[in-house]
Amino acid sequence: MPKLLRILPLLLLVSLAAWAHTYHASLMEVRFNPEKQRLEIALKVFTDDLENAISQGQPAPYTIGRLSRTQLDPLLLNLLRREVQLSTQPGRPLPLTLVGLQKETDSHWLFFTAPLPATATSVTLRQGLLLTIFPDQMNLVNLTAGKQKESFLFRSGNEEQELKW
Repeated sequence: MPKLLRILPLLLLVSLAAWAHTYHASLMEVRFNPEKQRLEIALKVFTDDLENAISQGQPAPYTIGRLSRTQLDPLLLNLLRREVQLSTQPGRPLPLTLVGLQKETDSHWLFFTAPLPATATSVTLRQGLLLTIFPDQMNLVNLTAGKQKESFLFRSGNEEQELKW
């Protein structure tokens, strides 16, 4: 019995870690900045899912902690350009600029911007991040524009929605 009591906390910790990531989700915060006429975006993704996504089509899997920012930034920007597309005109995605990265315990925040035409009052967002990798993936998007706040859910079969302000 004393031996069981010694390993019980370890077993609980392992099972808690496994439970903590039994779902696949990302969180995106989109803010309209009228002074700079751009969208400022923060995207939170579980680190292991992000590594899986940047490793797709590569000869060997990537580990974010082993990459320098010089190596990592192009991989992240390519992933964003491929899976997260904002447009004000059909077939013409807005350019994305990666401005930062912040590590948390089991996830990363990616910070990027997209310039907007002066007359823009909406964008079409295709948020396909991880949808081809995980059938249960959910991508939650929160839009803030002035006093307006609205949330959108992107899933397989519903990858594209219009964000209006």
